[in-house]
Amino acid sequence: MSFARANKTMLLAKNRTTFILLVAMLLSIAPCGAQKRQIRVAAAADLQTALPEVAAAFEATTGTHVELVFGSSGNFFAQIQNGAPFDLFLSADSDYPRKLEDSGLVLPNTRIVYGLGRIALWTSPNSPCDPRRETWKCLSDSSVEKIAIANPAHAPYGRAAVASLRAAGLYDQLKDKLVLGENISQAAQFVQSGNAQAGIVAYSLALSPAMRNGKWWEIPAELYPAIEQSAVILKAAKNQLAAREFLTFVTLGPGRATLQRYGFLASQAH
Repeated sequence: MSFARANKTMLLAKNRTTFILLVAMLLSIAPCGAQKRQIRVAAAADLQTALPEVAAAFEATTGTHVELVFGSSGNFFAQIQNGAPFDLFLSADSDYPRKLEDSGLVLPNTRIVYGLGRIALWTSPNSPCDPRRETWKCLSDSSVEKIAIANPAHAPYGRAAVASLRAAGLYDQLKDKLVLGENISQAAQFVQSGNAQAGIVAYSLALSPAMRNGKWWEIPAELYPAIEQSAVILKAAKNQLAAREFLTFVTLGPGRATLQRYGFLASQAH
């Protein structure tokens, strides 16, 4: 075999090897490039029991993974204004989504009420007072030194708690007992842990496995403004189609029944 022919054979072999390695590399990368769709959702803290169940059902149905981030609606409002990377915002009220819409940060015609929140007075199973029997009287009991609520400055459930106390004529009497959670979930943790002896929490959290063994009383809805909880798709959403699918799943699909099971009323029922 001539030197030139041998060199050509070696070059072909080298090219073939390079091609095989390139194909192998592309095949190894393919699963990453073909990874399933994902959306990121900023969700009010009162949804932390119900929404993971909804998200799991949505992923099983569509293959789209839903990353849930829970917190206070007011904090999410500020974060989204500053460019936080969320696809959807499920607020505990309608004011924050409306303000984002007015600022041009929301996809047009996507703001929708997904449920109506409710509040409950909750005490531990060992509490000497039973809210269902004693209602507001439990908060004046000598055993109650601290009452946990969400911070009304940026948590709609905190504002509802204050409004209900004012409507009952108890706010001035009890305001020095109030301890504020960053959001309604933290307020619930305060009373669960015993750091507060009573709390005004989201009804949805009172129904959660972690709290349903406690003593609780649903505060009458006429004592506080309706907690209309709205969702919006953000204009900066990376996957607008998947975001729309999830919002439909929550408001009109199987997610609607799950929310109702955790105490979120349909808007016309309040």
